[in-house]
Amino acid sequence: MGMGIGHYIKEIGRGKDGARSLTREQAADLLGQVLDQQVSDLEIGAFCLAMRIKGETPEEMAGFLDAAHARLNKLSNDPSKTTVVIPCYNGARKLPALAPLLALLLVQQGVRVCVHGTPTESSRTTSFEVFEAMGHKPMTQVSDAHDGLNLIATEVLSPALKNLLDVRRVVNLRNPAHSLVKLMNPCQGSALIVSSYTHPEYAHSMAQTFQLTQANAFLLRGTEGEPVADARRAPQMDFFHNGSTQTVQAAQAGALQSIPDLPAANAESTAEYIQEILNQQRAVPSPIALQVQHILQALKSL
Repeated sequence: MGMGIGHYIKEIGRGKDGARSLTREQAADLLGQVLDQQVSDLEIGAFCLAMRIKGETPEEMAGFLDAAHARLNKLSNDPSKTTVVIPCYNGARKLPALAPLLALLLVQQGVRVCVHGTPTESSRTTSFEVFEAMGHKPMTQVSDAHDGLNLIATEVLSPALKNLLDVRRVVNLRNPAHSLVKLMNPCQGSALIVSSYTHPEYAHSMAQTFQLTQANAFLLRGTEGEPVADARRAPQMDFFHNGSTQTVQAAQAGALQSIPDLPAANAESTAEYIQEILNQQRAVPSPIALQVQHILQALKSL
């Protein structure tokens, strides 16, 4: 196709009630043109605003994923191994960013892990800052992929996708790219995506997208937007595989447990805390230990 995206904006931009949804193919064509940088900033702004008002359907999200997957610089994998993919885009505000703990506990178990992200919120401690404080450097090219921990910035996977995420800094609204990065597989081989939502309505649409695209995925309520179990109380966790879903962990009932020894949310304190857990000088918070076990169990069934 590729005739500009104006005719799509006309469909999706008719306001909350008049807007029509795109087919999976149309959505793929639209985002493909955006990622190929064939459209103006004005069209991108209009697309972001129209989608924000309309909300994306699972079909549209599947199409956006098709477009992204066709264009990503993907990490090469040993095909016999499934990579656990942990998207880190939100960072920590009040609670420590413990996605690096999840990643490193999995690596200790011999799992290949890919953590990708870029800061989308200013004034938060990112998981990448915590990794940095622990001495783990992000890769500068996808060809550096290896068996343990693979840390990669979004712009290395796709500069155009990073630009689309950055539109938020201009228009102050999230756009489909913010959901897309939490659902995508940046690897050539098979992956288990560990994904999270912040608002319950996204839980539903993300679940439908995983079913539609038959992704292998893990979905839980995020801790301040990161896909790691809240150290104080286990959230519900669902496992998606071949278009079907099962709840592998029920949400822990009752009051939040207070964990007096959670570190301050800054990168140095969090890094130190994680290192002590990895050195077995302190216990893994039980919700995160459960999450690790469920992921290892899921990997066995893939």
